[in-house]
Amino acid sequence: MPDNRAAQYFDFPGVDRNLPARFMLMVSPVIESKRHELEATTHEGGTGRLQTIDRETNPLYYDIIDRFGEVTGTPVVLNTSFNLRGEPIVSTPANAHWTFSKSDIDMLVMESFLVRKEQ
Repeated sequence: MPDNRAAQYFDFPGVDRNLPARFMLMVSPVIESKRHELEATTHEGGTGRLQTIDRETNPLYYDIIDRFGEVTGTPVVLNTSFNLRGEPIVSTPANAHWTFSKSDIDMLVMESFLVRKEQ
């Protein structure tokens, strides 16, 4: 989520200035009144694994999440590893394309390229 919005969803003082939050190293309580918005990413017990994005470090991803927040009202996306069961995490564009072709994923974005599967 955008670093400047994290304090609206997570009970973590100074979260917007916390470097480990940028690397998905933090588990934090989700603010109780926001848990209904973050059901898919909130653990049983009310915590969530937090990763913040700042525009300076990753402007494209930041803008995607920011725009998602404008459209949906919630500037949070679920981030997960990109690999298939039994396979290592994707590390090259060729590996990304192979994994994409063998998965149920509909679209793949790599840098400024969008790859779609035919329907």
